[in-house]
Amino acid sequence: MTRVTRALKIVAVVGLAATVASCASARRILPFGLGQDDTPQATATEGDRISILSFEQTLTPSAALSGRDFLVTGPTARTAWPMAGGTAENLVEHSIAAPEFTVGWRRGIGRGSSRTTQVMAPPVAADGRIYVMDGESTVTAVDAASGQIVWRRDVKPDGREAAGGVAVFGLPVPLVGTGGGALEGGFGGGLAVGGGRLYVASGYRTMSALDAATGNVVWTQPVDVPLRGAPTLAGNRIYVVDVDNQIIAFNTQTGQQDWSYRGIVEPARVMRASSPAVSGDTVIAPFSSGEVVALRASNGQPVWNQVLSRTSRTSALSEIRDIAGRPVISRGFVYAVGHSGVMQAMDIRTGQPRWTLPIAGVNAPLPVGDVVYIVSKNGELTVVNRDSGAVYWTRDLNEGRVRQEGGFLGFGDRTVRPEWSGPILASNRLVLVNSDGEAVAFDPKTGAQTASIRLGGPAFLAPIAYNGQLYILTDSGDLVSIR
Repeated sequence: MTRVTRALKIVAVVGLAATVASCASARRILPFGLGQDDTPQATATEGDRISILSFEQTLTPSAALSGRDFLVTGPTARTAWPMAGGTAENLVEHSIAAPEFTVGWRRGIGRGSSRTTQVMAPPVAADGRIYVMDGESTVTAVDAASGQIVWRRDVKPDGREAAGGVAVFGLPVPLVGTGGGALEGGFGGGLAVGGGRLYVASGYRTMSALDAATGNVVWTQPVDVPLRGAPTLAGNRIYVVDVDNQIIAFNTQTGQQDWSYRGIVEPARVMRASSPAVSGDTVIAPFSSGEVVALRASNGQPVWNQVLSRTSRTSALSEIRDIAGRPVISRGFVYAVGHSGVMQAMDIRTGQPRWTLPIAGVNAPLPVGDVVYIVSKNGELTVVNRDSGAVYWTRDLNEGRVRQEGGFLGFGDRTVRPEWSGPILASNRLVLVNSDGEAVAFDPKTGAQTASIRLGGPAFLAPIAYNGQLYILTDSGDLVSIR
């Protein structure tokens, strides 16, 4: 049986049986249709106000922008990638990386994804090393030039083994409870590096600081529920969101909690995890409830709140409102996209929307120059005018890649579309990875495919850029260098 793509498995659904029972066709019943975007979309043209409650419109390029060029900033050297989003703002516009676009080396770093494990932590890089975490919360430091392993550290608490979940229709669906945290789920978490320390958020309910040079534990702070996403480092605090939609600010020196803020508890989420964005004294926290909340970095007091959510009449999965892609701060605005079909640009001071588009996604937007790139849940790469939200063009990344596979429990064949992660802009290429095990480069002005290489396994984590190379962690636990 073909494995359903990981990132759109439902981690938790209170009322899962009701959701399954209410679906109108087999293609909308778990696991059929996962990863397909049947959320209707709306047309964006310069100056239009878009109703996010409309179900009968389509996203089309703006006639006013047809044939118009746009500015893309030039590439710069990337000498560190210290957190999942590259910076505290989750923004890296254009990097000098992988000019040859060929595989340099591959290195197995531990346990890949399986029925009881998930590779969910993006790599980070500093001081000549790439830091990665496998599906069993083992952290590895790898020499960035050679791929040689420098040290390893298992951050699971004593006596804890790889946790599991339950099987729904024979497929693993780890569970998250309401209020009390996970029902035994140690997967997930993430990394951030800075000041000679590597900060590790773990699904085993710990936040730790390791010596980045040796892997020795500096401090470990237990928490009440699992930490699924990667932390964001800014100043003397490390910020991370737990599975109960609580953002916690830890002191980087002591590990003590400086403050916390709890959003609306929402146990339904997808198998990706987001990270906060930080700029100055503002922290942008994304939650699985569809909330985007701005908080004061100094004390955790809320400043504003927006909800990126709508319910589609055509898709039960649109009920999942998770913001799985990292929110991005750029030029005084916050860009974020929700799983249920709302992408929005918001003023970082007030939360007031600048524009709204009906795009469903699980990837972080990429603002570059005059535009914002975004990949939708169903594999469409869209280029949006930064100021107006009008669309330059949309490209179907799955053109020529859609295939039919044998059905499940006798329901007949099903359509399989690769799932895409990214993009990153590197040496004038938009680079994305997919669940078919490819790294694919596209022209950032036209969307035309320019190159493709095989990774040796499916990839659900976007590449990072460091010291002139791209690094990709595959779902099978291989770190791949692209030069």
